[in-house]
Amino acid sequence: MDDVENLVPVEGTTVELIDIHRIMHDIPHRYPFLLLDRVVDVVLGISAVGVKNVTVNENFFAGHFPNHPVMPGVLIVESMAQTAAVLVVESLGPDAAGKVVYFMSIEGAKFRRPVVPGDQLRIHIVKERRRGNVWKFHGIARVDGVAVAEATYSAMIMDRAPAA
Repeated sequence: MDDVENLVPVEGTTVELIDIHRIMHDIPHRYPFLLLDRVVDVVLGISAVGVKNVTVNENFFAGHFPNHPVMPGVLIVESMAQTAAVLVVESLGPDAAGKVVYFMSIEGAKFRRPVVPGDQLRIHIVKERRRGNVWKFHGIARVDGVAVAEATYSAMIMDRAPAA
């Protein structure tokens, strides 16, 4: 990356778009488990919107459910967690170097309607609080403005394990 990486982020600063290349820089997830296409409307340290374009080519549709493809709810929650991880890394800036964000807990998960091929998930997350290296978020996933899932969850940022 360039000199932008070395700038200390300021909470409340708005970032319009984080593209897939930046997402892949921020979090370690890769195919088939990278569940974001972009992150938009980022307010550092506060909120973000993850975008996932759901296509029939997703590998999980082969078994969930054959001839009636439905995105697994746990993967919708995982997309919320990945959106939050990008927000954490972007918010910490250089302090996130060599670190990774781990899911810690999920509370109050609700699934309101199936997500199917052709849907675009817009994952709205808001930081509820931060205590040290533990962050708590509330996320609502929407399709066409209608809530399809929501959850409250927490994550911890820790040193990345050394490569084997």
